[in-house]
Amino acid sequence: MQADLLIHDGTVIDGTAAPPFRADVAIKDGRIVGVGTIEKQEGVPCIDAQGLFVAPGFIDIHSHSDFTMILDPRAMSSVTQGVTLEVVGNCGHGCAPIGDPELAKMNIYGHQEGHEIGWRTMAEYLDALEAGKPTVNVASLVPNGNLRLAVAGLVDRPSTPDKLRQMKNLLAQSLEEGALGFSTGLEYGPERDCTEAEIIELCRVPAETGGFYATHTRNRDGEAQETIAEAIRTGATSNLPLQISHISVVSRLAEDGRWAIEDALRQVDKAQDRGLDVGFDMHTRLFGTTNLSAALPPWALEGDTTAIAARLQSAATRRELKTYPNIITALARGDWNNIVLFEGKAHPEFSRRSIAEISELTGVDPFDAIYNLLLAEIDDLHSLMIIAFTYREEDIRIAFEHPSCMVGSDATALGTDGPLAGVSFHGAYTWASWFYRHFVRDKRTLSAQEAIRRITSLPANRLGLADRGVLRVGACADVAIFDPDTFADQGTTFEPNQTAVGMHHVIVNGKMVLKDGKLTGKRSGQVLRRT
Repeated sequence: MQADLLIHDGTVIDGTAAPPFRADVAIKDGRIVGVGTIEKQEGVPCIDAQGLFVAPGFIDIHSHSDFTMILDPRAMSSVTQGVTLEVVGNCGHGCAPIGDPELAKMNIYGHQEGHEIGWRTMAEYLDALEAGKPTVNVASLVPNGNLRLAVAGLVDRPSTPDKLRQMKNLLAQSLEEGALGFSTGLEYGPERDCTEAEIIELCRVPAETGGFYATHTRNRDGEAQETIAEAIRTGATSNLPLQISHISVVSRLAEDGRWAIEDALRQVDKAQDRGLDVGFDMHTRLFGTTNLSAALPPWALEGDTTAIAARLQSAATRRELKTYPNIITALARGDWNNIVLFEGKAHPEFSRRSIAEISELTGVDPFDAIYNLLLAEIDDLHSLMIIAFTYREEDIRIAFEHPSCMVGSDATALGTDGPLAGVSFHGAYTWASWFYRHFVRDKRTLSAQEAIRRITSLPANRLGLADRGVLRVGACADVAIFDPDTFADQGTTFEPNQTAVGMHHVIVNGKMVLKDGKLTGKRSGQVLRRT
């Protein structure tokens, strides 16, 4: 067996939750060709993995790297944690399809002003990703927010039959062009008025062609039980596999957050017992995060910056805006101390301060404080991010412990240098490393092999990728090699941009992209398209 690369004397965790075992691994032409006792070969590079775990590359089932992967394909924050595949297009947000590029910017996490959106279709977007030569593999869902914006614009009503027909056609086209499924963000402005019947009709499209449905649920206050029930009904009625995104958000919809999560998990169990394909994922932050501009309804974001600024300056319009139910007020849960501005460029003195503090310092009510912050950043309105301290670890831990729980970043891939230097998104540098350190070493809640299953074969099965997420002969050679005693996160709440430690080597499609903890410069990722 002539190999391109050998991994010698490592402890293999194959992704299936099987017990670890000592073995060598041989790689050739981007595939694993041997697992067992393999003699070293003259002239063939060999990685000494003694004392290290050799696992399938980690799969980020819930990423928002849609645009940052265009800006910086290195995906440094991901690779240094062993990530070899990211799934973008989540929460109804993403880069394709696009009607009006200016309008679409509000629905793209990580977009930076001054960078052209040179594509319109899913095919063109995936081509743009491919042309950038990403370090990691990338797959995309079709975001419902993009469909709504492309077909109907900023509307605050259900889709008309004609608009729904156009959206279904655009969804079908995007799936044909390679997207792996469909996502919604029913708590966000562009999608708040989508009806359950409308979403079911859209879900029927991927149900016919293959794929799955990932949903950031509706999340109305006091409706924790119903928000999960609706998602399950939608998947069951359309006969489409369901992925509930960051399921623990239900904890903020009820007085008893623990009960809300327990009830959500009971609903998942009952659905699975009925034979339904229902799964869910969790991000690893103990807080929520989103754009401050999510406080505004769609109609307030129509037009150019001059028009938006005029609305935000109008006392009459502000009175109307204050009555709009939105994800920011929902996250606040009646206490504006819970909402903290992460970083403000126009007013850096307000960075890391709560909306309650900013309100008091500026002598205006919390809503006016928000509108003033947005006005100050009007030329890059969607850049302001907030941190919402609304979750308790003791409540959300039970979701992580459930055997169906996948784990994702819910963040954008970033880099400490290059075009994304200084850009932050909580979870980017920490999600996989925190998950492993916290649940395997610190809490000892999960075995190493079970934790690895949650971020390898479990999401690979959801994606329908039989040759990824496992370390066996014939599988794609996506491999993470790390020290089980030191693999850990370094980022903190207010200093998040610190790379993880303990990840020694990462291989993507047979090529070393991380060696001895350093990027090699090789970018061997592929854009995975549904076939």
